[in-house]
Formats: sequence, C-alpha cells, structure tokens
Amino acid sequence: MQDCEIVKHRVEFAVQLFIMSILTRLRCITLDVTGTLIAYKGELGDYYCMAAKAAGQQCPDYKRVHEGFKLAYTEMAKKHPCFGFAEKIPNIVWWKTCVRDSFVQAGYEYDEETFERIFRRIYSTFGSSAPYSIFPDAIPFLRWLRESGVTVGLVSNAEYRYQDVILPALGLNQGSEWDFGVFSGLEGVEKPDPRIYEIALKKAGNVAPGEVLHIGDSMRKDYLPARSVGMHALLLDRFKTADAVDWRKSGATVLPDLSATKDWLTSEKLKCGDM
Repeated sequence: MQDCEIVKHRVEFAVQLFIMSILTRLRCITLDVTGTLIAYKGELGDYYCMAAKAAGQQCPDYKRVHEGFKLAYTEMAKKHPCFGFAEKIPNIVWWKTCVRDSFVQAGYEYDEETFERIFRRIYSTFGSSAPYSIFPDAIPFLRWLRESGVTVGLVSNAEYRYQDVILPALGLNQGSEWDFGVFSGLEGVEKPDPRIYEIALKKAGNVAPGEVLHIGDSMRKDYLPARSVGMHALLLDRFKTADAVDWRKSGATVLPDLSATKDWLTSEKLKCGDM
C-alpha cells in the first residue's frame, strides 16, 4: 500500500508540473485579426451611404448594398485571390473593381466622375481605423503574452493597409503588441490554405508546430488548417454564434473572449487533453 501511495503522489506531482508549465511550453501564439482582435463598427451600408451622399447622391439601400458587396467580393476573391497578389494588381484597382461591382449588383450605376468621388471616400475610409473597433481585452492580452516571453503573430486574410495603417491606428503596433504578421495580400496565400500557417511557423523562427497555439473565430479558416499543420488551436465565440455548438461537439476548445483565454492558459484545471 505504501508503494501505491508513493506512485500516486509522484503521478499527482507530474500532473501538477505539467499543468503549471503549459504557457511556458508555448513559444508562440498566433491570432486571427477581424473577429478576434478587432470588429467592424456599424454596417457596410453606413459607409457606402455617407460616400454617396458626399457625392450628391441618394443613400443606397443598405440590404441591397450589403448583398451586392458579398457577391462582388466573393467573385473578386475567386478571380483574383489575395487582393490580386499573383497578378500584381494595384490594391486600389482591385478595390475599385470590387466596389463598382458591389453597386452594380445592388442595382446602382454612376457616371465615371460620380463613382470616382464615391469610391475615393470609401477607399479612404476603409484604409483608416474609422470602420473598426478594438476589443477591450485585445491589447492587455497581447502585451501579457509578450511579457510572458511568448512570440505573438497575426495571421489574417487582409491587405497591406491592415499592417501599415489600420492596426497601428487602433493601437496594435508591431514591436509592442505583436512580433510578426502574415497577411494574405502580402504573402500571396490565404486562409484556409494551411500554407499560411506554415509561413507563420517560419516567421516565428521555425518553431515546432506543437509549440504554437492559434486563436481564431472560424472552424474552417482558423481551427482546422492550423491543426492540420500540427499547431494547437482554439476558437473564440465573441458573438455567441450558433456554430459554436457544433464546434464544441467536434472537440474544439471554445472560449468567449481573450480574458477567458488568459484564464484558460493559466488555469490549474487544465487537462492534458486540452493541449
């Protein structure tokens, strides 16, 4: 019986050691951007309406514009993925085609001069921090990770303005909140292609996938491709989506926000299966 007690205590000690060292076993944590760190503010129609009004036009129907944009963006992303990276399409030209098609799909057509005025305002607005808000737990979480010695990377289907303009304007700066970024418009590969996560591993210093955790809000674009290259992954359900029920049933770890993620990473209730 005494030998059994000794073995039991040794096992308990080993489990406790594993529990206490989970965060330190992670050398890098990567995060999705939109829906994870930041969110759109208001509706797409708000910005299209303001741009049309500024050009002396009536405010277009919100629902029609929103549906038109979804159709136009999907078609552009299919024909010219990664914002035209492979074909070296200038960013402004890619977006001009997309915005024009959005209006056409919604049933609105303008003469060239009018459309140019409308487009310039839309392009300028979405190249600024105006349409976005940052989740209040984002900056504290990122800084906590870096202070803990964890390398922080961003993995996003976004164009160069996210890295150069939008994120810094929101207070998310490379060097203080994150260490490296993998943006589809700059790399020529986009989620859910697993290669974008392989690029992240290289940028993190060729760390082993088992030492990296990816945090996102999409099973298809974040969780599954990250897991396919050997990374750990978890999903955030900030907006209480119905899909989260299926995420949990599939075995994914699903948390409400980054504050809960911090608690999860440091919790003494973690089990081996969680990582």
